[in-house]
Amino acid sequence: MVPEHPDAPAGETTALALKILVAGGFGVGKTTLVGAVSEIRPLRTEEMLSEAGRTVDDTDGVDHKGTTTVAMDFGRITIRSGLSLYLFGTPGQDRFWFLWDELAQGALGAVVLADTRRLEDCFPAVDYFEHRKIPFVVAVNCFAGARQHDARDVCRALDLDPGTPVVLCDARERDSGKEVLIRLVEYAGRMHTARLLDSVG
Repeated sequence: MVPEHPDAPAGETTALALKILVAGGFGVGKTTLVGAVSEIRPLRTEEMLSEAGRTVDDTDGVDHKGTTTVAMDFGRITIRSGLSLYLFGTPGQDRFWFLWDELAQGALGAVVLADTRRLEDCFPAVDYFEHRKIPFVVAVNCFAGARQHDARDVCRALDLDPGTPVVLCDARERDSGKEVLIRLVEYAGRMHTARLLDSVG
């Protein structure tokens, strides 16, 4: 959490920029979400999937996918006056997880995108953020044709810590993605405040 204009004159509102991660399994919609909500042209590091990569990347259920993120996606959205979110989409394949620790530095929280057809693909992201005590919400990307599940069922299936929010979304729709991000900021704010109070109490 850093001010965008640290040298602003006294009395002026300083803009706050928060770092948010967008994580999840391969092909779940991370690049789509960042692109849908970003008010700037998103930075993407996508490369074409190769035959060599197919031997190490599990493409079951995402056979139509032709590209993959190899470093990160980046976008920005202004939630309200004075509050912007910098979005960092993580790569989904196991072989790029070494990037996650760098991307997670200074993050307020994370969105873990989930596809109920391949729910197990988001287990590593859930474990990663739980073990590092980084607040996160699970956003179930409601793909066309996929069976709809209640948020409570998803929470039980993922064995989430009590209170971890699960929300339904459409990663292609800006308003839907923005609602997910607002929910995350509210939740992460409560978590950080509670930890601060615990540390001084």
